[in-house]
Amino acid sequence: MIQRYLLPRQLHPFAWWGYALAIAVAGSTTTNPLLLLGFIAVICLVTVSRRGSNPWARSFRMYLYLAAFIIVVRIGFRVLFGGADGPTILFTLPEIPLPSWVRGIRLLGPVSLESVLSGFYDGARLAMIVVCFGAANSLANPKKLLASLPGALYELGTVMIVAVSALPQLGESLQRVARARKLRRAPATRTRRERLRVVETIIVPVLSDALERSLSLAASMDVRGYGRTGTQTPRDRALSLGLALVSMGGLAVWAFRFLGGVPDLRLLDIPVISTVLLAVGVGAAVAALRISGRDVQRTQYRPIRWGLAETLAVACGVIPAVTIYLRANYADAWILFPSVSPFQWPALDLPLLLVLIVAALPAFITPAPEIRRSA
Repeated sequence: MIQRYLLPRQLHPFAWWGYALAIAVAGSTTTNPLLLLGFIAVICLVTVSRRGSNPWARSFRMYLYLAAFIIVVRIGFRVLFGGADGPTILFTLPEIPLPSWVRGIRLLGPVSLESVLSGFYDGARLAMIVVCFGAANSLANPKKLLASLPGALYELGTVMIVAVSALPQLGESLQRVARARKLRRAPATRTRRERLRVVETIIVPVLSDALERSLSLAASMDVRGYGRTGTQTPRDRALSLGLALVSMGGLAVWAFRFLGGVPDLRLLDIPVISTVLLAVGVGAAVAALRISGRDVQRTQYRPIRWGLAETLAVACGVIPAVTIYLRANYADAWILFPSVSPFQWPALDLPLLLVLIVAALPAFITPAPEIRRSA
């Protein structure tokens, strides 16, 4: 039974997206750089060990570059627009004077350790979220993800999948152009004009290739009937629109009451009005999706079943998210938010190390992907 469970196969795309989104939620709750870097390392381990040989699986490197760029930009932003928020001055840059009507903004000047660390913490948190999205995009098959979406969300899912697949396509096109230039043994550049011409010879083929792929994708989707008018009756359209409005209204009022902390009528320590609004909003949304989904008739060849491995993968993401949320709200949260001023060394205790271990388990307890070897 264990050998059958570990047979190489492709996991359901919802499992990888659920795992990655849960890890992103867990990382967005803290500013501890050790924990954030630990999550990035765990995500890299799971992605490298469980990604397949498909083209979208090779896009993870681009997200790592983007994450490093985000951290550098956040620190550079702090240095550029006044980085003296703290007593520990590292160095002083020549300050650029600004007009008197620009108050509260300062260019360059003294740069403090506290300001640089604050920029690094913010950048690391945003970079960790970007890496999580990159891991989900590299692990999950976008075609299977599109086929597994509910019928009412099919068009929205198409737009989202095309959007998140744009960066991997650009990265693949860039690698292809760079490989072609290397094979042609492009001459070395010496002057500024030659360097600009090199950039032009790279950007134009990459954008042209991305445009051709987009047009090919649009043509193939049009051939298969996407976006065509269905057979939904006016009564069904009016009913689904009414339910959608009820859902949006109920959820909006619930969010207003939840965020504003409005007093509520409690029964057995349960807020009655907020619970009713939430139930009505979610129920109306589900009913509207079911009615709208009747119009979309489609079949799926060899659908991926949800099994034990998918449940374990999602659990390995949800458990760290719930643990860190509870730690941030109901226990001593100083370790999740280390102080910058005065500076406090970030640390990891045993529960946070266990969280990282649980987050790394999908690299070992899920089946390996099917690797297609090219001749």
